[in-house]
Amino acid sequence: MKAKSKRPKRSFPFLRVNERETKPRKRGLTEIRGPYYSVVGRRYLEDLFETMGNYVDSLKFAGGSFTLMPVEVVRELVDVCHKYDVLGSTGGLLEHVLTQAAEAVRKYVAECKELGFDIIEISAGFISIPTDDWLRLIELVRKYGVKAKPEVGIQFGAGGATAAAELTAEGTRDPSWAIAQAKRFLDAGAEMIMIESEGITENVDPWRTDVPARFIDELGMEKLMFEAADPDVFAWYIKNYGAEVNLFVDHSQIVHLECLRAGIWGTKSLWGRVVTYKARK
Repeated sequence: MKAKSKRPKRSFPFLRVNERETKPRKRGLTEIRGPYYSVVGRRYLEDLFETMGNYVDSLKFAGGSFTLMPVEVVRELVDVCHKYDVLGSTGGLLEHVLTQAAEAVRKYVAECKELGFDIIEISAGFISIPTDDWLRLIELVRKYGVKAKPEVGIQFGAGGATAAAELTAEGTRDPSWAIAQAKRFLDAGAEMIMIESEGITENVDPWRTDVPARFIDELGMEKLMFEAADPDVFAWYIKNYGAEVNLFVDHSQIVHLECLRAGIWGTKSLWGRVVTYKARK
C-alpha cells in the first residue's frame, strides 16, 4: 500500500482552515486541466505544484494535446506530476482513437502506460458506442494497469467548446440512462466517473441542477467527479455539496477553488459558510 504523502507545513499555521485529507485522498479530489487553452510546460508545472501541489490530485491533458509534443516532454511532464503525488490523466483522446482501427486503441493504451500515465479517460461525447463496448475498453485499460475513468453526461455533441446553439440542436439524453451506464462502469472496475458539464451547467439556461443531485443520490459522491471549469459552477457545487465534492477545473483556477474549499475566502453567498467537521480520535 502506498504511504500517505506528508503534508507540507503551511504558512500562518495558527489560522484555522478546513482540514483536508492527505494524499492519496478519497474525497475532495481536484483534477486540473493541463495544456489545451494555454501552454503548460515543466517550469510552469513546477511553480504550480510548489505552491499548490498539496491540493491537486490529478492533471488532465485535454484535447489530445500530448500527441503534439515531443515524447520526452510528455514523459517529463508526467514525471513532474508524480514528483508531487499528482496523477497524470490522458483526457478524452480515446474517443478520437476509437474512430480508427481496434489495433490503434490497443497501441494507444500501451503507449499511455509506457509514458507513465495513471488514468485513461474514456469519453463518447461525439460518438455513439454500445455500453458493452465501453465495458471492454475499461477491461483493456485495467489490463495494462492503468485506472479507467469513463466520462458520462446527458448532452450529445459535448466537448470541444461546441457552440450552445449546436448543442441545443443535438438535444440531450435521459439522465436515468447515463446513471445506469455509470453504475455498470463502476461495477466493471472504473475508478471514478467524470460527469460532463455540458447540458447540466454549461451552455444551458437554466442549469439542470437536478442531474447532479440524481447522480449523487444513486451513486454517492466518492466515485463522482464533476466538471466545473467556471467559478460560478464550482462555487455552486461547494455551496450545495460541501468542501469535499470532487471537481475538475482549469489549472488557472486551483487557487480560487482551494480558497473556497478551505473556507478562507468566497463570494457573499459563501463567505464564512464553508466548514468541515473532523472528530479527533
